[in-house]
Amino acid sequence: MEKTKKASDEKVSFFESKKGIIFTGAVVGIIAIILVALGNPKNMGFCIACFERDIAGALGLHRAEVVQYIRPEIIGLILGAFIAAYAGKEFQSKGGSSPITRFFLGIAVMIGALMFLGCPLRMMLRIGGGDLNAIIGLAGFAAGIGVGIVFLNKGFSLKRNYKTSSFDGYIMPIFAIGLLALLIAAPAFIFFSKEGPASQHAPIAISLLCGLIVGLLAQKTRLCMVGGMRDQIMFKQNYLLLGFVAIIVVTAIGNVALSNFKLGFEAQPVAHTDGLWNFLGMALVGWGSVLLGGCPLRQLILSGEGNSDSAVTVFGMIVGGALAHNFALASSAKGPTANGQTAVIICFVFLAVLSVANSDLIRKNS
Repeated sequence: MEKTKKASDEKVSFFESKKGIIFTGAVVGIIAIILVALGNPKNMGFCIACFERDIAGALGLHRAEVVQYIRPEIIGLILGAFIAAYAGKEFQSKGGSSPITRFFLGIAVMIGALMFLGCPLRMMLRIGGGDLNAIIGLAGFAAGIGVGIVFLNKGFSLKRNYKTSSFDGYIMPIFAIGLLALLIAAPAFIFFSKEGPASQHAPIAISLLCGLIVGLLAQKTRLCMVGGMRDQIMFKQNYLLLGFVAIIVVTAIGNVALSNFKLGFEAQPVAHTDGLWNFLGMALVGWGSVLLGGCPLRQLILSGEGNSDSAVTVFGMIVGGALAHNFALASSAKGPTANGQTAVIICFVFLAVLSVANSDLIRKNS
């Protein structure tokens, strides 16, 4: 028995081990610090929601002038995941798991993230910067994941996906390359912020390289904040969670070293102090991400692996970012808007109906 256990342990690769996920989290934290030092907004070395929102603005899907930029980090994440999956023979074109539902879930998750002003990854980076508002967001995120787990235990499912045309899997990497071409060429029909958060960014080449590195590592380790908390609650497995603990620790050390650490609630960069809506915004993100099977970062990585369902989710988030700014749903440093509060409540109703409709609560009665 012991020999069998040792043999199985030897088959586990570095990136499948706890050392591998901790290493990945540490690298993400270091890269986030570097990106901020080179120009990204403070506590925003990475933010999947904010960066996808910026891309929506750059493409003219919304006209909020302070959040329009094609973020190379997003391009790098997709291409890095694609390279890692292809090299590791894990690339596979597949889809067909409730795509329209996933599209609207992507919108809902984005609305929640922009209520809080950050995705789960940025939430960790904000905590590492001393932002106590993000602790409240983390509590909401955990609560949302808990609600999602209740429905998982009731049999919630968006059904399995299937192998699709091989070209389907290449669409997202091709889209990423197209975005890179538009960023470099900067044609007149692409919008770039001259002030505000989107005007603050590291050099293109460095941002792209950093995205590629994180994309490679995230694909190999399956880095996912939602998966980490879900696995800890359901199976008492802390593998994925360790990666995000590493991100917080390394980011905090880096911020202290660079005098960017600021403990408190007030005057935090790109953040607001409304605790209730920080909690509810991230609760919406947590619940929606459980139903999707992964956080916004994980959806990007899966899209690079050939998963068209995750690609649809990413486009849903991009559209959600556009809607948030076209209809004044996104929060600002001044706090949440009335429109945004209404939208979050509507999204909670949508998630509740969706969760019940796709669980055994309905199927058994039928």
